[in-house]
Amino acid sequence: MKIMDMATRLVACLTTGVFLTSCAGTGDSPAPAASAGPAAPASTVSPAPATTAGPAAEPGQTTDSEGPRVVTDGLEAPWSVVLLDGVALVSERDSSRILEVSADGAQRVAATIEGVTGTGEGGLLGLAVDAERRLYVYSTAADGNRIQRFPITGAPGALGLGEAETLLTGIPAARNHDGGRIAFGPDGMLYATTGDAGQPDVAQDRTSLGGKILRMEADGSVPEDNPFPGSLVYSYGHRNPQGLTWDDAGTLYAAEFGQNTWDELNVITPGSNYGWPLVEGIAGSEEFTDPVQQWTPETASPSGITHLNGTIYIANLRGRVLRAVPVEDPSTSTELYAGDYGRIRDVIPGPENTLWILTSNTDGRGRPGADDDRLISIPPELP
Repeated sequence: MKIMDMATRLVACLTTGVFLTSCAGTGDSPAPAASAGPAAPASTVSPAPATTAGPAAEPGQTTDSEGPRVVTDGLEAPWSVVLLDGVALVSERDSSRILEVSADGAQRVAATIEGVTGTGEGGLLGLAVDAERRLYVYSTAADGNRIQRFPITGAPGALGLGEAETLLTGIPAARNHDGGRIAFGPDGMLYATTGDAGQPDVAQDRTSLGGKILRMEADGSVPEDNPFPGSLVYSYGHRNPQGLTWDDAGTLYAAEFGQNTWDELNVITPGSNYGWPLVEGIAGSEEFTDPVQQWTPETASPSGITHLNGTIYIANLRGRVLRAVPVEDPSTSTELYAGDYGRIRDVIPGPENTLWILTSNTDGRGRPGADDDRLISIPPELP
């Protein structure tokens, strides 16, 4: 995507992004190479100098204005975090637990999701909350990945989940490339990222739910204004997207793991083809929509992303960095907290204009410290 074309798309598009990486799933182990079509050019972005912040203070030791603060620690392969009524709900991929984390860092199990059978990168993945206090959950079951909805019961300190309502089943699942991020857009629709489940060709097949960004009503039905009538498919040609967010203008961004060459940040427009497995990274072809920025997998492997105050923040696993991308020029980026916290799985807006990041050092690919994994609050005065 040329920058002038991208600017036009930004005006046309829709606060909760899509990448391609050379590694399987989280990007720590190379996957077998797929046919990538035309060779991608060298990255158009020069890496910005990394900033360092030192270790985060333990719970209760500092305020956010003094520096990063650990909200809670000792998490087991956490994957997604959402805020509700002043507390955090955190999904743990392998335990199938949803933890309630209070402001003082205390943890309790709010629920254990039944029927989760994921291995590898599958399991209990993305979370989203709607205005009616219902929790939406993306997880791996015996027959594939699924999206369920649960009423949230109780008050903070005693939150629980009511009976599950399954909204969507049959999303392709495998040990790798399960996608899994869900988020509500400014249009009130629920969006979901799905991976190709190790079957690259499904990404180009619009009858398959794999390798896509899906858009649905809150009950799982197809919106009338989706780009392909009767289909949940909003965009296609994705390998393993794990990040979704919107800027203040309503533009949708997605972050995606690539295969052997490039991870990507994409601006998502309805009905567009993002190329996988025919191309990876910037292709310069009118047939496909190019990323607005790309990185080599060893420096990125992006997962969750969010928007705050005019900046897109990207959690990177293999790159072990929080990357900041200005909305006014999404072809550039700056690295924050490089190496300070290890692998970073998710990032969301926290209370009082902070950012909360969720580390991922206990997922089998990291090097966990004694306190990993952690939920960390970063002050608004970012480096």
